[in-house]
Amino acid sequence: MDAKIVGGTNATIEDHPYQLSLELFGRHFCGASLIKPDVAVTAAHCTRGSRLLYTLGFLSVRAGTPIRGRGGWLVGVTSICIHPKYNGQDYDVSVLHLDVPFELNDRVRTIPILPKNVVIPLGTIATVSGFGTLRFRGPSSKFLLAVKVPKVSQEACERAYPLRIKPRMICFGFDQGGKDSCQGDSGGPLVVNGLLAGIVSFGKGCGLPSYPGVYTNVADPEVNDHINSCIAKVKDRPFGIF
Repeated sequence: MDAKIVGGTNATIEDHPYQLSLELFGRHFCGASLIKPDVAVTAAHCTRGSRLLYTLGFLSVRAGTPIRGRGGWLVGVTSICIHPKYNGQDYDVSVLHLDVPFELNDRVRTIPILPKNVVIPLGTIATVSGFGTLRFRGPSSKFLLAVKVPKVSQEACERAYPLRIKPRMICFGFDQGGKDSCQGDSGGPLVVNGLLAGIVSFGKGCGLPSYPGVYTNVADPEVNDHINSCIAKVKDRPFGIF
């Protein structure tokens, strides 16, 4: 299920300058994070699909604006590097190489990724941001929103999503619900202490009690290695999906 920010508050782009909007034919459909001036990371499910094989030239990312689909700077995507083990849910990570690097300023900044094998303590507060829907199957937000959510245990997450939670996933949310990511936030950032710790992946509904949001764990070795290898790989393959 695609994931938007439920229970969040309006956010400034200066507080989230790494936040990107992934657009196809000029319309927002997923979030992403800027990790190098010319490299972004998002969820594999945002870039997987035959339609992108034929529309790569119409795929772009927008940076530097808190307004969905307006303002900031727009740059085309030339290469998509999807995790080779992505199966529709697990290994949900994709790296994008941009046509030209963004010029960095107070509204556009890169964010470092969480180092490999770092374990985030239970209860740690993370920030999720995005332009997704305000409620399950509801309208998208016109403005950038952000919400703070605590990390929950893998055991609690496995109880919420039996047989679906893998080591490449981490979960954040409140037992009582009310604050979460939702449709349109997929691929966007989960940030802990200024580091990209997770990628919005999936959930049940949006902000439902006892159903935390599920995020791709950037510190997982296979995810972390994929991101770093793709940064180099896209330089060798300047156009395409691989």
